[in-house]
Amino acid sequence: MQSTTFHADAVLFDMDGTLTDSIAAVEAAWGAVAVDLGIDPETVIAATHGKRAIDNLAFYRPEIKAHEMDAAVEAFEQSILDFADSFKKCAERRAIGCESSESGFGESTPALSPTSAFSRSGSLSTPSSPTDPTTGARRPSFATRLSDMLASAIPEDSVLPVFDESIDKKRAYADIEAAWETEADSVDRSIRILPGVKDMIACIPDGRYAVATSGAKTYAYGAMTRVGITPPPVTITADDKRLKAGKPAPDPFLLAASCLGFDAERCVVFEDSPSGIRAGVASGATVIAVCTSHERSKIEDCGAHFVVEDMRKVQCRTEGEGAMTQLVFTVEH
Repeated sequence: MQSTTFHADAVLFDMDGTLTDSIAAVEAAWGAVAVDLGIDPETVIAATHGKRAIDNLAFYRPEIKAHEMDAAVEAFEQSILDFADSFKKCAERRAIGCESSESGFGESTPALSPTSAFSRSGSLSTPSSPTDPTTGARRPSFATRLSDMLASAIPEDSVLPVFDESIDKKRAYADIEAAWETEADSVDRSIRILPGVKDMIACIPDGRYAVATSGAKTYAYGAMTRVGITPPPVTITADDKRLKAGKPAPDPFLLAASCLGFDAERCVVFEDSPSGIRAGVASGATVIAVCTSHERSKIEDCGAHFVVEDMRKVQCRTEGEGAMTQLVFTVEH
């Protein structure tokens, strides 16, 4: 283990997977999109991480018209927050005896579209799962859990339902719907703050840090406030009309640095995803990659200047006063 010390003017944080852990809720939301479309959730989850919902929805849901996209993004990102809150709300309902065994989806569980299709080509498989920061264990992925639920809903000698004229579509969909509801409400997907984040933010003076996220405002502000982070005055979200492109383009970080009044080359970027790391590198910033959502092997070749386990491996202090203040970072790597 060695340590490196350097100076910077400001910090640009990614949000999801860097400040907060809402990966489980995000996986569930994209998993819902995948199941709706009859696509393998693993494929969709892997392809969408670290990218703007508007770009992902444009790719997977090309039928969404331009004038409908803002509403579609807001609805999708609200579904992430709904998944994050589902377990707690269901527990509260059970505690007061308000849950009806005859009800369909609970109020907190985002429903599947009634036009969903699920085919053999969209069979569930097991993607790499994020690490639970509280235990260090690999959390079962959305696809794994939903697959288990489907397996329990369908007889052993059956195959996953294929929607064609020879299959009872209503019954097949009911099996998927039941598995979806059970899985969604039985897993705690609460948004958590990641290790070292509180201490890092506390070390940085006001006006010297910003958030640049691929999430739109509904999701970004909702996620941060749920874990006790006050969104800084400079919070660049995916729906910011000043952005010409999202990550892996450097635009979000360049805009955040400009709004703070500093050159990106004098900033530090904290990121967790390959696309975000590449965006930070392209901006000219010093990039510190954290292994909070991806294994080291998945991000160590993306160009980051440092790759660390999490923010606990990075210390920050200040030198000077006022406009002459400098941030001094020491990275254990």
